[in-house]
Amino acid sequence: MGYYDDDYESSPRKQKGNRGGFLLAALVGAILGGLLILFSIPALGGMGLLPDNYSSNEDNAGVNEQNGINKNVNVNVTTNVTDAVSKARDAVVEVLNIQQGEFWNQGQQAAGSGSGVIYKKEGGKAYIVTNNHVVKGASRLEITLSNGTKLKGTLRGTDPLMDLAVVEIDGSKVKKVAQFGSSSSLKPGEPAIAIGNPLGTFPGSVTEGVVSSADRTMPVDSDEDGNPDWQAEVIQTDAAINPGNSGGALLNIGGQVIGINSSKIAQQEVEGIGFAIPSDTAKPIIADLERYGEVKRPFLGVGPIPLSQVSSYHRQTTLKLPPSVKSGVVVMDVDPLSPADRAGIKEMDVIVALDDKKIGSPLELRKYLYTKKEVDDKMKITYYSKGKKKTTTIKLGLQKSS
Repeated sequence: MGYYDDDYESSPRKQKGNRGGFLLAALVGAILGGLLILFSIPALGGMGLLPDNYSSNEDNAGVNEQNGINKNVNVNVTTNVTDAVSKARDAVVEVLNIQQGEFWNQGQQAAGSGSGVIYKKEGGKAYIVTNNHVVKGASRLEITLSNGTKLKGTLRGTDPLMDLAVVEIDGSKVKKVAQFGSSSSLKPGEPAIAIGNPLGTFPGSVTEGVVSSADRTMPVDSDEDGNPDWQAEVIQTDAAINPGNSGGALLNIGGQVIGINSSKIAQQEVEGIGFAIPSDTAKPIIADLERYGEVKRPFLGVGPIPLSQVSSYHRQTTLKLPPSVKSGVVVMDVDPLSPADRAGIKEMDVIVALDDKKIGSPLELRKYLYTKKEVDDKMKITYYSKGKKKTTTIKLGLQKSS
């Protein structure tokens, strides 16, 4: 019994004496264990041993500050470009060219599509400018507005020489009209924004670039005879212009139309060379097409070829030109009752100057007529007839619609 008491009493005493050490050891172990767990969590997560949705409060705080996925970030993306696009985008439409099929049972079919720009709304009607090649050969025109509304288009007039056309639609559905700016002060390197309907499947597409050149020239063969009839002055841009963009708007940074997109150089080794008809060139043509259905251009009434295409033998024997005459245009035909006919100009005469300005090609002759003269203006012509130098003054007429 005493043993028991001794043992009972002595054992508690020994335990009482070691209790502080035991508690201290347990506390240190708990702290170390907690630290090990804390430091092992990132490693376990990286090894895929923790569930994907596991996170501590500290981790969440870091994620919320650094990971945009876990919080909404509002970014102001309004720029000069977005402002420009918003001003004109709804005024750019799709133009669908519908033609009669080749066979009687084919009916009318879509032959192609392009773009157009609404430039005017008046008297319940709205007017669209596009390219001549977009509407050429159409039996019917269908216009699709930016909101998807489809309207019948009525062709008012075309100008193959400058590749422009005007289409009329019902104006009751039209909410936006584009503002035209001036192209005369454009500078290489300034922003250029193209809006159109590339490939006929991406309406309202926007591309951005710069004005590569403000005064490029391109030969135009309007009658498709293989010989250029005109040297068109165009804007060159690297803003992407793809098939279907034709007739769409080229904008400046202010959202004004500075050009009507017309063409691009489509070669495998070429990238970013597109062209637009300058707005200052297009505006008087648009006005004539809307009002008259044609462009009012002065008319001379001759069919010329370059003298450079005539051999030296025929210059001497057929045309009887003196050796000093090196350039000019040979009159191959004269329209009956035309200003040239009334002035006495004949076939095989050689025109060398208009108003004392030397003329060396049909291109130069047409450019002088169309840019320097008006209908009913008087013009001095210097020419050679059977080797004799002559001058005459004529009154220009009105060119017939192409």
